[in-house]
This record gives sequence, C-alpha cells and structure tokens, in this order.
Amino acid sequence: MPEEQEQPEQQERSERSEQPDEAPVDSPTGWVAAHIRRYDRSGGKEGAKWYGLDTLLLTTRGRKSGKLRRTAVIYGRDGDNVVVVGSNGGKPEHPLWYLNLVASPEAHVQIGEEHLDVRARTATAEEKPDLWKLMTGLFPQYKSYQKKTTREIPVVILEPVEQ
Repeated sequence: MPEEQEQPEQQERSERSEQPDEAPVDSPTGWVAAHIRRYDRSGGKEGAKWYGLDTLLLTTRGRKSGKLRRTAVIYGRDGDNVVVVGSNGGKPEHPLWYLNLVASPEAHVQIGEEHLDVRARTATAEEKPDLWKLMTGLFPQYKSYQKKTTREIPVVILEPVEQ
C-alpha cells in the first residue's frame, strides 16, 4: 500500500502553526505579564528597561504545548550575541523558557524596537566564567541566586540567525 501523503489542508494547518505572526502566550506571572504588555503595546519604546536594567522579550516554542511562549528577561551583550541567565530567582527548577530553549533552540527576541531571530545554546564550561562575570556585573543578585540553589544556573547565548 503506498504511503499516504499529507492532505493540503493538514499541511497548511501545520505551516500556519509555525508562522511568526502566531500570537504568543505571555508569562502569567503578574509583574512579568505587566512588563510584557507595556513593552509590546509601545512597540519596545517602553519596557526595554526594568529598574534601570536592559530587558528583552524572549519568545520560545513550548516543549509540551507547541505554542509560542513569551517572557521578559534581563540581558547583556557579548559582541553580536545576546546573553541571558536562567536564574528563576534561585529556585530549584530551571525556568520554563530555558527548558523550552533546550528542547527547541530557535527563538525570537525583541530588544527595544529591534526584532531578532536567534538560536540558543547554553554556554560551555569555558565560556561561562566570563559571561557570568558580565551578567553579575549587570545584575549582582544572580550571585545570591546561585548560592540559594543546588542547581547550576545556566548562562544562555542567543546567537542571531542570518535571514
């Protein structure tokens, strides 16, 4: 029996679910959700700073749901790369956005009014000390988060993808 081909309607539906204009589900955490709304509604003109810290909007693909998920995180720059920390406030679990990136490293960031498609990877043991120093220089509280948890807090490198 010949292998069945995907019906055009099914193919269109699966392609639609991969479209970048698919609306993301925002973080339900109160202050994060409010920050995302402000950032989004202003097109990035407001919200790019949080208490003086540079923040971006990170959109990942949910590893279980397959839906786009969006959150706000503090970031730093290392050349063309964007660097973020999966601290989760020092909780024992990794943040969900980090687990999503491990499962599917393609993501999207909004930095102010700029939009970038990125590919995420966890910093190697060789890269992490310098990047950790960069990020704790921006937000020293990461050090206390690391002391508070037994897990190793990951530093994530978001590398821009050429379009």
